[in-house]
Amino acid sequence: MRVELATFPTYFKVTVRHASAVRAATENIIVRVQTASGAVGTGEGCPRQYVTGETVESARTFLRGAAPGAAVAAGTVDGLRSWMTDHRQSIDANPAAFCALELALLDALAGEQRVSVERLLGFPDLSGTFCYTAVIGDSGRWVFALLLQRYLFRGVHDFKLKLSGDLDRDRRKLARLRRRGPTVRVRVDANNLWSDAEKCIEHLRRLDYRFTAIEEPLTANDLDGFARIAAAMDAPIVLDESGLRGEQLARLPGPADRWILNCRVSKMGGLLRSLAIVEEARALGIGVIVGAHVGETSILTRAALTVAARAGDALVAQEGAFGTSLLRRDLVSPVLMFGRKAELEIATMLDPATPGLGLLADESALTDREVLVG
Repeated sequence: MRVELATFPTYFKVTVRHASAVRAATENIIVRVQTASGAVGTGEGCPRQYVTGETVESARTFLRGAAPGAAVAAGTVDGLRSWMTDHRQSIDANPAAFCALELALLDALAGEQRVSVERLLGFPDLSGTFCYTAVIGDSGRWVFALLLQRYLFRGVHDFKLKLSGDLDRDRRKLARLRRRGPTVRVRVDANNLWSDAEKCIEHLRRLDYRFTAIEEPLTANDLDGFARIAAAMDAPIVLDESGLRGEQLARLPGPADRWILNCRVSKMGGLLRSLAIVEEARALGIGVIVGAHVGETSILTRAALTVAARAGDALVAQEGAFGTSLLRRDLVSPVLMFGRKAELEIATMLDPATPGLGLLADESALTDREVLVG
């Protein structure tokens, strides 16, 4: 088996801003696997230092050490799972890096067996329509108005809005949404903006808006502070940076309906770990948002579809699938992106029976290539 490491650099069509970062280009790790029989798999991870502590360089270092052993074990899904159990701590520290490797291995293994990734894992093929949330960063006034108008023209009604912490700025953005009436649902993401729960509550109350949920308002893992905000605002808290491991869910204080897990495949450490934590959330009665990192290609969008399908009635919302509406180009085809009403219809985007993830990568677009195995 040959395993190769690379990156896929491309710029965004608009700069994305929030409290933790400003992004104008992709920052990812791509892994390409080719088996002895010629089956090819491609995986992606998005290292984010403010989420999991990873960087592109730390991901490269991890993969140089992990790829040889994981590639040997990945002759079967059970073999890969066993390797993951034996190396849990190192994956915990490098989830986005491992995600890229795992997705490539699963894609290649399914390709060898001539089945979809879903069939490889014992699930039905994808079908139906997936509906997405419009995510608007902390943009300037005119960019915000333009993006909002585009979404509303498409018939989108579910929004996630990044907060700035500036009361007037946040009020102006919400005023535009308020005029759309009760059919528009809005949740906000503070990206760990506050360190004091009372100051956060004061800011949110002064916005005078009925939010459907509030994401990461305080320093990560301040669960007691989160619980106070949830009670004061009568809205559930979405855990992103504070929801990285399944065991964290069992320790959440208060009723389960006060919490929602933002499950991003890269952040969780790949598809298998994402599926496992979604099952745990469902068992505990905790809602699930299948999220996305800014700048993901259609590889991670495709993996997230598998997770959303398995979330079932626990699925609160789905993010991502921006494709080339955000990226100047995508690495793979078909490009998976939502259209009118923020919907992605499987029948028009993918042939669910295509082996593996069903995507074809443009190898010429890869840079910083490095052979890890083979």
